Amino acid sequence: MQQRIEQWVFLLVILLFIPSCATNPVTGRRQLVLMSERQEIQMGANYDPQIISTFGEYEHHELMSFIEEKGREMGKISHRPELEYHFRILDSPVINAFAVPGGYIYFTRGILAHFNSEAELIGVLGHEMGHITARHTVSRQARQQLAQVLLIGGMVAFEEFRQYGAYAMQGMQLLFLKYSRDDERESDQLGVEYAAKLGYDSQKFAEFFQLLVRMNLASEHAGIPTLLSTHPDPGDRYNTVTGLARQWKDSLDFPEWKVNAENYLQMLDGMIYGDDPRQGYVDNNTFYHPELLFQFPFPSGWRLENSPLQVKISPPNGDALIIFTFVEGPSLEQAARKNLGQLDLDVLSERTTKINGMPALVTRSSQVSQNQQTGQQQTLSVLSTFIDDNGSYYVFHGVSLQEHFDGHVPGFETTMNGFAKLTDRSKIEVYPRRIQIERVPRSASLADAFSQMGIRQADMEELAFLNNKQLSDRVETGQLLKVVVDPQR
Repeated sequence: MQQRIEQWVFLLVILLFIPSCATNPVTGRRQLVLMSERQEIQMGANYDPQIISTFGEYEHHELMSFIEEKGREMGKISHRPELEYHFRILDSPVINAFAVPGGYIYFTRGILAHFNSEAELIGVLGHEMGHITARHTVSRQARQQLAQVLLIGGMVAFEEFRQYGAYAMQGMQLLFLKYSRDDERESDQLGVEYAAKLGYDSQKFAEFFQLLVRMNLASEHAGIPTLLSTHPDPGDRYNTVTGLARQWKDSLDFPEWKVNAENYLQMLDGMIYGDDPRQGYVDNNTFYHPELLFQFPFPSGWRLENSPLQVKISPPNGDALIIFTFVEGPSLEQAARKNLGQLDLDVLSERTTKINGMPALVTRSSQVSQNQQTGQQQTLSVLSTFIDDNGSYYVFHGVSLQEHFDGHVPGFETTMNGFAKLTDRSKIEVYPRRIQIERVPRSASLADAFSQMGIRQADMEELAFLNNKQLSDRVETGQLLKVVVDPQR
């Protein structure tokens, strides 16, 4: 019996390989993929609205037009010129850019704020396009699926291995969570190539890695994860990309290489910098939303994460979670029924009440599931409060394992019962910091130039990082610099 199962597993692996070896558009070598180009494009189209709803889209017509124009030009000289590319600016302060299969490339406003020239942006654009043209994501997914098939075969065929299945599966998912180092190096090479073919100085792309080095040293700026990351060392990448940039300059006959720092910096003038309090902010363990005009407290010491879709609040030990989000329906009761049904919760009790004058429905529910690590059953207990804020329906879900639930109920209830309309003008009239582009009054060190421009000493290190400079660097009269204006000051 065991031999027959192993034969079936082997046959399944062979069947996976036969239709799935395609020619890599970049290398020309055979590459394992488990989807057609049409499926790849559909995958990107499916991911795109989810990504936008998670992060939100940042409206900046001038920058968006520039990225789309250059992106289309780059797509035509890339290794997949027939592919239609799509570009998005995400409303996030995190310093990051990424791509998903099928031609979708995303820049956060955080990374755009930290570029200091068109050339830097074009280099990173080329890097992300390289992940798409080399089909890194779909190839990585194919390896993951194959590894899972092999693992499942082992779990079936060998009884003693079955107990380790859950742990091994998690390991497989972790293994393929990030691009490989080879993928990143290949995308670096492609980023230099594509930028150079558009006439941009790809040495500026290399200089952006200096910022990544500083991000590793200053964790408060780190938007790109380093823990469990497969990204090669930024210092090594700087040296490699610098060498590649020289090679492309020698091989291409351009009379000059575009940097266009001033043009790029002028486009940044007025861009939101950092968190946008209009989309929600925390002050003294209370979450305020100036646009939607509500507020609620949360337990001291708990961590709050805000996104356009939901707010998540959790204690340091992670044994509980409060989720706050929108719910939809023709009435509060129907919205609650729909939401609880979607979550597959068994409702144990419910009652109607009012919270700060607003109609509310409070339920207690549970869900029995199997712990993937131990194989034992576990019961989740959930306290939910649905609130009707003048026709807008919100819900709090307080969740923990049954054995910890009673201890967390007081904290859950304090948060849920504290939901109220926001009327305090001082909490409503808060606005984001914005980038302002200014010229250096006269040649000096960056620190002295900041002093001449009226920048506070406490803000200088942050602004030096924003400009990818050291405070000791010399800047010249008339040179453009990014500063940050805080309307609350």
